[in-house]
Amino acid sequence: MSEKDELKVKIKGKIRDLLAFSKLTKTREKKFEKASAKPIEKDNLKELAENLHPDYQHLIIDKIIDNTKSTKTFRFIPDSEFNEDLALFRAGQYLSLKVNVNGYEITRPYTISSSPSEALAGFYEISIKKEQNGFLTHFIWENWNVGTKVTSSGPQGLFYYQPLRDSRNIVAIAGGSGITAFRSIAKEISEGNLDINLTILYGCSEEDDILFYDELKRLESKNPGKIKLVIVLSCDEVSLEGCEMGFITSDLIEKYSDVKKDTYFICGPQLMYEFIDDEISKLKIQQDRIRKEMYGEIKGITKFPNYPKEKADKMFNIRVMIGSEIKEIPAKATETILVSMEKAKIAPPSSCRSGECGFCRSYLISGDIFVSPKSDGRREADKKFNFFHPCSSYPLSDLEIEVPRRK
Repeated sequence: MSEKDELKVKIKGKIRDLLAFSKLTKTREKKFEKASAKPIEKDNLKELAENLHPDYQHLIIDKIIDNTKSTKTFRFIPDSEFNEDLALFRAGQYLSLKVNVNGYEITRPYTISSSPSEALAGFYEISIKKEQNGFLTHFIWENWNVGTKVTSSGPQGLFYYQPLRDSRNIVAIAGGSGITAFRSIAKEISEGNLDINLTILYGCSEEDDILFYDELKRLESKNPGKIKLVIVLSCDEVSLEGCEMGFITSDLIEKYSDVKKDTYFICGPQLMYEFIDDEISKLKIQQDRIRKEMYGEIKGITKFPNYPKEKADKMFNIRVMIGSEIKEIPAKATETILVSMEKAKIAPPSSCRSGECGFCRSYLISGDIFVSPKSDGRREADKKFNFFHPCSSYPLSDLEIEVPRRK
């Protein structure tokens, strides 16, 4: 076909498109005229969306498993009173639990440690490590029993395998209860629902506090070449055979992975992240092959170089506008604004508590704040127009803020 003929074809095509577009309004009008005037009584798409992404789920504890001296697994089933099915999730996502602790409404995110197929079977499992100074975990240990009712969000978070982005060879770097996400992923691989290879480097400080060891070894044995478990112990006395000693260093990462091809998923406590950040930087791995789960509120905010240390011992006043209510509350400079509101028995929306999800997004009317550089999930427009996330922000002066109501 000559260039002239090609041009004629293109022109005819554009004319057809223009004619079709000119008839669009008339076509719509004819369809509206034929449509029934009877209101839609059941919106199937809306119902499906609500089932897949519920704001809240009403659960009840069906079983409690003592895993180690410091960790328990809680199995949740739907509360029959509400006639709800469990929302589906991707291995690696979390639930945000909504708990009333002696009159204080708080939220905490916990990774789902069961597999997605087990949600179809009617249960979730979350595995919780008791923190020495934890506000919620002590309450859970003392008050949660089989039959206890718990409200949670739908499954949330972005810490899951995506084939268009991630390598088929995943290296999981876990510390403490950070293994929960990788138990879920390993179970999904073993069930034949996720076709990837998973190497787990699991660091623990005590041999008798290794979570899911026997189960993970069974999954490794059942799936040779697909799942590999490497225990890394930093304690002095060890009886476990075949483990690595010390910490998860750059040398150890390089020993068990291909730093030029693999994708790295990291999940654990803040101290582990600070150590791993330095080690993994030595390997010059592309940033798009490093995935990190958020770990909640930053501990020790004053150690960040840009934090004004002269403010550390200060107390400030926050004027909180939430709906039609206005409350004046005290706030420590070293506690997040979200924690200060929870202590004042204000229940703002929150989920990840890490500056990522945006559920607690609020408006700063006046005053100065410090935003954690490790968990600043604001969009550029939010920074420009004074929106912030209370879960990752700290007061540096008296504040006036506008906070959305919890749904």
